[in-house]
Amino acid sequence: MLATLDNQLIARAEASYLGFALGDALGATVEFMTPREIRATFARYGGIHREMIGGGWLRLKPGQVTDDTTMSLVLGDAILACDGRVEPLACAQAFDAWMRGKPIDIGNTVRRNLVTFRKTGDPVAPPSEHDAGNGAAMRVLPVALATLGRDDETVRAAVRAQAHTTHHSAASDAACDCLVFMVQDALRGGSLRDLYRQRIRPFVAAHPEFAFRPRRRENPSGWVVETLQAVLQALLNNGSFEACLIDVVNRGGDADTTGAIVGMLAGALYGHAALPVRWLRALDPQVRMRCTMQARALVAFAQAA
Repeated sequence: MLATLDNQLIARAEASYLGFALGDALGATVEFMTPREIRATFARYGGIHREMIGGGWLRLKPGQVTDDTTMSLVLGDAILACDGRVEPLACAQAFDAWMRGKPIDIGNTVRRNLVTFRKTGDPVAPPSEHDAGNGAAMRVLPVALATLGRDDETVRAAVRAQAHTTHHSAASDAACDCLVFMVQDALRGGSLRDLYRQRIRPFVAAHPEFAFRPRRRENPSGWVVETLQAVLQALLNNGSFEACLIDVVNRGGDADTTGAIVGMLAGALYGHAALPVRWLRALDPQVRMRCTMQARALVAFAQAA
């Protein structure tokens, strides 16, 4: 029975990581567009963006991902190199090396605080409520996988170890905590109703700035509050992986990040069979392989702890 449960967990972890990359690639096409612009651009398709076609302001190839996925992968590599531990210095060094590689995209807060790290050697960015962007929240998945089964305080410490390299903000911390625990609950087989009752409702009660009903959050910015509002609405208002993704990316704004976050949550909830085959075939093969292998490796460290 234990082996069966472990295999199910690994399969959900793979689906979460692949779902994350799929959401990134799908959303990148319409990043920074408004819902009205999306409807006009895709008028011949019913006003809805639903296929892996690349393009967008970054002029991506179909299935190509952005900084959301590439930063997560280098973070996962750093965690694996530290035998499953999330070490602040290792995280900062990994992100700095990634930035030196001239990624296709990079957030302003990430760039600024990594430049500061180069100057000071301190892997912890100074606290700032102005750094409440979604750059730390978008890359929490490797931490969620590596700390699966640990006590809550250990998980929170690991969340901050990676987040504070670039985003040392209370709002960012709260969002990252919520997402990590939601992913972990879903990986263990929790339902959407379970996530709402046990995570989302208490989270919004404790942090009312994240309240998202009844107003629909469209054109979400990079502010982590608006990101979470769009993500949670899309997750709760739809009952399948594909529907969640299409909903959130067609809201426009920071669509690669909202798509990636919804993808990791919905992938963990609904499993590999729910991932559209046409999207998986279009996803960059190297990214698909790295996401799959890293998910397995991180869960293996978590189970061995």
